[in-house]
Amino acid sequence: MDTSLFVLASTAFLAATILPISSEVVLAVIVAAAPDALWPPIVVATVGNTAGAAVNWALGRFFRHYRDRRWFPVPEHRLTQASRWFRRYGIWSLLFAWLPVVGDPLTLAAGLFRVPFWTFLPLVAIGKGARYAVLAWTVLAATG
Repeated sequence: MDTSLFVLASTAFLAATILPISSEVVLAVIVAAAPDALWPPIVVATVGNTAGAAVNWALGRFFRHYRDRRWFPVPEHRLTQASRWFRRYGIWSLLFAWLPVVGDPLTLAAGLFRVPFWTFLPLVAIGKGARYAVLAWTVLAATG
């Protein structure tokens, strides 16, 4: 795998956690540097970010009784916000797991609410993939 794609996969994975990392910047740099190879970075970013979201789902699914611990990855107020959204809009809200602030807690809430993994995975991947595709095409149009 190309080094830049490895960096993109790693940052996309970590960006799906509560770490303040921006995979969008890495994607934009890669697309601007190699506009003729648009799909590989979109796919790599989507897979990496979706894998990170799957870790959040697993945390919610398997560690629900640790919610009150200091080390739990999402603060209670963010989890409450995501839970309200999740209860209101159901599993379709997972299409918006790419949103800042609420997206990561939303994936954790999906695990807490025991959304089946094979329902969770495609919904999250579609939303995240669409975001990366729009970003890549925007960068491509801007750099012309």
